[in-house]
Parts: sequence; C-alpha cells; structure tokens
Amino acid sequence: MRHFPIFLDLRGRTALVVGSGERAEAKIAALTAAGATIERHVGTGVPGADRLRAAAVVFVCAEDPDLAAAVAERAAAERVPVNVVDRPDISTFVMPAIVDRGDVVVAVGTGGAAPVMARRIRARIQQLLPERLGSLAAFAARFRGTVRRSIADFDARRHLWERVLAGPIAELVLQGREAEAQAAMLEAINRREAPPAGIVHLVGAGPGDPELLTVRALRLIEEAEVVVHDDLVSAEILAHARVDALRIPVGKRQGRPSTPQAEIEDLLVRHAMAGRRVVRLKGGDPFVFGRGGEEIEALRAAGIPFTVVPGITAALGCAAALDLPLTHRDHASAVTLATGHDRVGRTPPLPAEAGHTLALYMGTRAAGRVAEGLIAEGRDPGTPVAVIENGTRPDQRVAFGTLDGLGRLVAAERGEGPVLIVIGKTVALARGAPTEMHETERQVACA
Repeated sequence: MRHFPIFLDLRGRTALVVGSGERAEAKIAALTAAGATIERHVGTGVPGADRLRAAAVVFVCAEDPDLAAAVAERAAAERVPVNVVDRPDISTFVMPAIVDRGDVVVAVGTGGAAPVMARRIRARIQQLLPERLGSLAAFAARFRGTVRRSIADFDARRHLWERVLAGPIAELVLQGREAEAQAAMLEAINRREAPPAGIVHLVGAGPGDPELLTVRALRLIEEAEVVVHDDLVSAEILAHARVDALRIPVGKRQGRPSTPQAEIEDLLVRHAMAGRRVVRLKGGDPFVFGRGGEEIEALRAAGIPFTVVPGITAALGCAAALDLPLTHRDHASAVTLATGHDRVGRTPPLPAEAGHTLALYMGTRAAGRVAEGLIAEGRDPGTPVAVIENGTRPDQRVAFGTLDGLGRLVAAERGEGPVLIVIGKTVALARGAPTEMHETERQVACA
C-alpha cells in the first residue's frame, strides 16, 4: 500500500485551487460539497508562501506542466498536502474515485496508476450500495445516544443494532419511509430489543433478461435468505441468490399443476416469522398479474413487514426487445394490459377500438375466442398480431400474423415458454415484421 487512505474534515478550512477549466471546476464542486472554503489562483505565477501556508490542501489543475511542478514543489516545501491532476509522481496525495452516499463515503484508489480502473470499480460499488445508504447512517446516528442511555449492556446494544440494520427498520429508511422507521425504532428501544428481522420483499424479476433487473431487486436477491420464486424466473436471475439461500419453487403455469396461492402465502409468513429475509421473486412485475395484491393482504393480516420492488412487466420488455411501440401518435393512442382469463376462467371484455394496442397475458388457450370476440365487436380481421415466446431471453421466438388467424398461429407456434400476445397496428412497426401482414404467419428469432 503506497498511499495511506484518510478522510479529511475540511469544513471551514481553506482549499487552494490553482488553475482553471473543467477539472478545476469539478474539484471546486467536490470541495464545496465537503464544506471547504475555496480560494482560487488563476495567474501564471506560483502562489506566495503565505497563501500556501494558509491552505489545508492544494489542488493544481494548471495546464502548464512547469507551473504545476513549481507549485507542487513550493507546497511540499511548506508542508501543505498537494495534489497535481494526472501527476501522482509530484503529488503528496492522490485523489480516489469516490462513491458518495451522504454520511457513507467509499474511496477507491489505485495509487494514481490506473484512474480508469478506479472509476470502473466505483461504478460497480455504486450499483451495490443503496442510494439512501447515507440516510440510514444518519438515522442510526440520531438514535445512537438514545440507545446508549436506554440500554446499558454493550452486548445488548450491539444485538439491537445488528437486528435493526439487517431488518425491516433499515428497509423502511432505504425506501424513504423514515417516519415509519422512527416509530418502529422507538418501539424497539422501549422493548429493549429490535423486532424479529424477518421481512418479505415482493420483487419483480422482469421478463427474463437478468440485465433488466432493477438495482434494488438485484441487491435484495443477493441478500435474501429465502427465495420463493415463480417458474417464469430464469436460472440466470436465480444465480444471483446466495449459495446458502433456500430456494423454493412455487410454479404457476397455465394448464399445469401449480402451488396453491394459500400455500405460497403461508410459506412467506412462516419464514418471515422465523426471522428470515424473504424475497418473493415474480416474473415481470408483482402488481401486474403477479398476485402481489393477494400476498400483501396475507402479510398485513399476519403483521409481517414487507416491501414491493417493481419489475419490467412482459409487455414492456417484449415490446422493447422487438422495437415495437405500444403507443404511436399515428396508430395507437392507448394500450391495455389484459389477461386471457379471470379467476373462474372467463375471458374479460377487451377493447376493440382500432387505435388501441392490446397486450394479452396468459392468453394462449383463449386466443381464438379473443380474436373472434374482437372481430365481432368491429375490430379489423387484418389487424397485425405478434405471438412472443420467452421474450427478452436468448431463446426468444416471435411469430407475426393477423387477428383472424390468431388462434391457428398460437396453436402452431406455441412452445414451452411464457407467451405474450400483442394485437394492434403498431405490431407492423416491429423489427422483423413482414412488410404486408397476411393470415399466414412468419417467424423471426430475436436476440
């Protein structure tokens, strides 16, 4: 380790910035955020010894290499820490790549040898650390004195903080729900212990491509002790879970035996009550045909804390994978996400207007009836349709056709993967769509 890492308190202290331009402005912005008093030197000469001695740190952003070297030499002689941009060889300290989360700051350094590497590492850390992590640190700081005064035993205090920072209270803060977190924290202090750390996160896994996961979804999957997942969640996404995490498949596939919803809800409640961090991992979005509403009712009834993390629903993911606009000023002013059947197997009423795009989930068995009903309501039989299987995944398959042939198209092309059906004029704009739509389908493979 060539450079000793350290954090300086510059509040109210002077930082001298020599030079001008974008780099100087960037340094000034960072120093100002740290509370430093900025003094600038933009002349061609070296600042005087008095100005250098008055500074806590000196940053040299001058383009003239001779001036930069002279300032560095003079600052070093006055024993003032000096950093020269892109010149670690004449600097007495180097600037790290910084991840700023308020009270939590992470600095990544390579000794000035590989700044690009440091920035890449910073980018990865930024993905891992929650955006409101600094708020969580500030929250803990506000309660630190109260906890110390209320709980005399050191081990008891440590146990409380471990449960708080790993459980529902921390998650409330990370979601920006600090009023609820504060009430829960006060209750925990009054009871002299934190509530059980068990919590359930209803997480949308998106349509299948792991790169479409949200940052929060990825973090919660990686932290989960129990993952209760749908069949539609890809193996690539499940691979992000901890090696020691308990994985519980609760498949719900059309036309196949599936785990009863009541049993799924019971699993979530039991594992959370045992103090575990549970992720209920759903294909798409928890609140778009994902039965998330039923599950939060069960969790509320059991007094289990929970969060909901949205995911990219199949209609949006598949449309993006095909460059298929769901709305378009010339072709469609509205889009409806619908299911091919309700709780008792009936096909719900669907919009038949020409300027309306319809995205049909779980509609393979009802496709023929849906097409007949739309045509009977006045929809053009030649309306373009797309049948998308395994949307956004490497094995994605797409078949194009027209509304009057939808039932035959689905019957001919349906495989084992999840299928989304899109009906509307904008389908003709999709990548790979035939120039002229006919009842006979045309298949294309899309990565």
